[in-house]
Amino acid sequence: MKLHEYQAKQLFARYGAPIPKGKPAFKAEEARPIAAELIEQTGSEVVVVKAQIHAGGRGKGGGVKVVKGAEQAAKTAADMLGMQLVTKQTGPRGQKVRRIYLEQGLAIARELYLAMLVDRQKRRVAVISSTEGGMEIEEVAAAHPEKIVTTHIDPLLGLAPFQAREIAFALGLREKETMRSFGKLVDGLYRCFLGEDCSLLEVNPLVVTKDGKVVALDAKVNLDDNADFRHPEWTELRDVDEEDARELEAKEHGLSYVSLEGNIGCLVNGAGLAMSTMDIIKHYGGEPANFLDVGGSASQEAVTHAFRMILSSDKVRAILVNIFGGIMRCDVIANGISAAVKELGLKVPLVVRLEGTNVELGRKILDQSGLTIQSASSMADGAQKVVAAVKK
Repeated sequence: MKLHEYQAKQLFARYGAPIPKGKPAFKAEEARPIAAELIEQTGSEVVVVKAQIHAGGRGKGGGVKVVKGAEQAAKTAADMLGMQLVTKQTGPRGQKVRRIYLEQGLAIARELYLAMLVDRQKRRVAVISSTEGGMEIEEVAAAHPEKIVTTHIDPLLGLAPFQAREIAFALGLREKETMRSFGKLVDGLYRCFLGEDCSLLEVNPLVVTKDGKVVALDAKVNLDDNADFRHPEWTELRDVDEEDARELEAKEHGLSYVSLEGNIGCLVNGAGLAMSTMDIIKHYGGEPANFLDVGGSASQEAVTHAFRMILSSDKVRAILVNIFGGIMRCDVIANGISAAVKELGLKVPLVVRLEGTNVELGRKILDQSGLTIQSASSMADGAQKVVAAVKK
């Protein structure tokens, strides 16, 4: 689950990590009093107005504005709320701005980069740092890999003081007060990462102010959905307007679904098989429209619902069903496919590959259904057939 910047900063503050003063606004009329309060608290007329969407690159798209005075902040907020913000991560359609964040302006001396994520290969939290703050980290990694420093944290010892000092030195932080400020920040962020079950925590830019303080100027946090049973408070953090409606619907029905940009719908059981299915579709020149894992023990009703979700996208021009029946029986899948096709009135080509438990019975059910279904003998055969169907 993704958080907005202001939500992530509220978490940072809870763990003692320094952040600028700021407050969110959901209506245009809320902006002026918030800006006036910030000006009174900080003694500075500079206010930053930030659009709150679940995408990076907001500044380049016009979603971050530095203004002076409460009146200008209110006008900028009114212009920003309701706009369709287009960034590299939103795609050409953009994302409607429904929330903004008003924040104090800071006198910035340097911009740095800091992130934490789970390194699954090493089974440890990795702290990624760089002196190239404010830039896309992928671009830095490609052009200047030597400027990226990775530090792995021992899960038993936690973030050791010497590691915090090593990261500070790698970032070029030498002044005593600056290093102390950085140590407080990185310790708070690490405790936040663990305590809030984050899968990603990113601060870009992490800034050093002209008075030597280290502050999280931006914040990006993703929470691990597998830990939501430990965090009932996450319900209040979720912004359904920023999430794909089909993905939310899938979660409610115990399905794993991710929307993609292609035109071939995929219905598969097992995440690994689903990834392989998408790969082989692309190998033969097609583009998957979704990732959809119905799980190892899905019912006929779940299969029917999965079909309904796939067909809710007007981009889908054909569907590939790829099932390996272990716990999931092929006859259950076949009955689900038949019921879904009859109920929904399928109008796009359907290719089905079944293997595993009760596979002969499953194929017999499909053959006797009276429906127009292409059978595939293998993954490659299924991918070739569904790609050919789309091209026709």
